[in-house]
Amino acid sequence: MFGLAAALGTAGMLGAAGAVVAAIDSVHRTSAGVGRLRLAGLILSYPAVDRAEWLLLGVAAVGASALTVAGRAAWRQRSTYYEFLDRLEVVGQLEAHPTVKVIEGSRPEAFCAGYLRPTVYLSQGAVELLTTSELEAVLAHEHHHKRVRDPLRFALGAIFGQALFFAPVVRSLHDHYTDLAEVNADRAAVGAGGKGHSQLASALLVLEASAPPGASGISPGRVDALLGQPVRWRPPLPLIAASLGLLSALILLSWHASRVASARATFNLPLLSSRPCVGMTLSLLLGCIVAVRSRARA
Repeated sequence: MFGLAAALGTAGMLGAAGAVVAAIDSVHRTSAGVGRLRLAGLILSYPAVDRAEWLLLGVAAVGASALTVAGRAAWRQRSTYYEFLDRLEVVGQLEAHPTVKVIEGSRPEAFCAGYLRPTVYLSQGAVELLTTSELEAVLAHEHHHKRVRDPLRFALGAIFGQALFFAPVVRSLHDHYTDLAEVNADRAAVGAGGKGHSQLASALLVLEASAPPGASGISPGRVDALLGQPVRWRPPLPLIAASLGLLSALILLSWHASRVASARATFNLPLLSSRPCVGMTLSLLLGCIVAVRSRARA
């Protein structure tokens, strides 16, 4: 499931980047063949764009939006992650598991954090409240997340899901993968403990009882799996087909339009004007606008 979401996300981002590159490549600098406009005694020029170029610019706008959203989402993921790590107060390591870091806090918590080198964290409250067998079950669960690098997968899935707004199946696959990742980690914990589901279930009850309101990590599917019921999931074939069709259409439109699209412009600033004084005036005006907006935000 993650592989399918990652493949669709990668194809979508490559298609978006290709559309932007094709649109940029189709613009040619020239001194002739552009539109002319006389305004207040000034002769302004504007690009000459054919129909194929308009189509390519539309596809490129979608691609540029996807790339922008992806960049912003990646920056937020990184910023949030480092802010979260800065708030953690590591007080030591677990004696039986030197790679597990113990953090300060009376509320029982256990989680895995980190992208390329994930680390398992355990709170002092969890060490005090959980029995030895319960603690081993929780650690086996978190070590499974660490082994398959689930934090990195969650981050990539969230970025792709936000960026590819025109392919909603990516977000759907990511949401379901987050649920199945917990189920798989539970299975690994039960298999490693060798004592069935009871120790993991009792540990989850302890963690759940102290969790803040609305922060529950036990989904209905996870409960069913712990009770021995198989997790059933049917891939959203219509949504997958629609998303694949839309991605293919965008890529084909970009490729076909780039073969015949052409835009000609002089690239004289501002507003493609040939008079430097006009450029200086409008540049100062733009600077004033930016300064006013920055001050308003502050």
